[in-house]
Amino acid sequence: MAKKGGLGRGLEAILGDVELAYKAEISEGNSDIIKDIDLELITENPYQPRKNFDETALRELSESIKRHGLIQPIIVIEKDGGYMLIAGERRFRATKLLGESKIKAIVADIESQSLRELALIENIQREDLNPIELANSYKELIDEYKITQDGLANIIHKSRVQITNTMRLLSLSSATQEYIKEGKLTQGHAKVIVGLEPNDEKTAVDTIIGQRLSVRETENLVKNLKNKLPSKTVLKLDERYLERLVNLKEIFSKFDVPVKIKGNKITIEFGDIADIDRLINKIK
Repeated sequence: MAKKGGLGRGLEAILGDVELAYKAEISEGNSDIIKDIDLELITENPYQPRKNFDETALRELSESIKRHGLIQPIIVIEKDGGYMLIAGERRFRATKLLGESKIKAIVADIESQSLRELALIENIQREDLNPIELANSYKELIDEYKITQDGLANIIHKSRVQITNTMRLLSLSSATQEYIKEGKLTQGHAKVIVGLEPNDEKTAVDTIIGQRLSVRETENLVKNLKNKLPSKTVLKLDERYLERLVNLKEIFSKFDVPVKIKGNKITIEFGDIADIDRLINKIK
């Protein structure tokens, strides 16, 4: 059984509780810490940050459990005469899909204030999280424990660069984050467009999805968006400016030269070189 900790336990201590269960494969050597528990007695952890589960993946996991059995037990705690699920929600759901009545579980002795952290850590250790779910889990742990990205990297055995790049995805618009969650935009594509202006980000996302760009093509697209020339600033015309343009037009009109005014531009129209020569001679 996992050891009970006091209030305010460190993140590393909580992580150890999860790792205990992950290493506890069913065998004669550790069968004393594993129980067969009725599925009906187990409620889900309300602090579980993961809300969406891929039904196809759950069915595939169910088939795997049916063929090979449950290799790693779930983790639960005793609560209100029953049990609360702490780690292994996919395994829990997949087992229920099989119509089983019981499941292998480790009953941990964990303070209630650690439930949210345990759920977050269990999420981080999973391989099927989408990048946005993972980024949110990183952020919640960093905010909760007031640790740096380097500190989190040391605890969960991930590189600091990997954590930084993943968390940067949270700076993208909510619409773009939804595309990532849905798998319409890969993390490789998303990392490239981080930092773009909102309008450019939308342009990039629409182009990536619409034209099925590769990451390399996306890099070129982003480069072009960043290097685009700024739109020209239109000179604000006041009455005096317009008055002088009109005066200039009247002067040219005296020379029988067609003139057009548009904005801050005055355009002189010539039919041929002879027209230009005639104007030059008249001005002289």
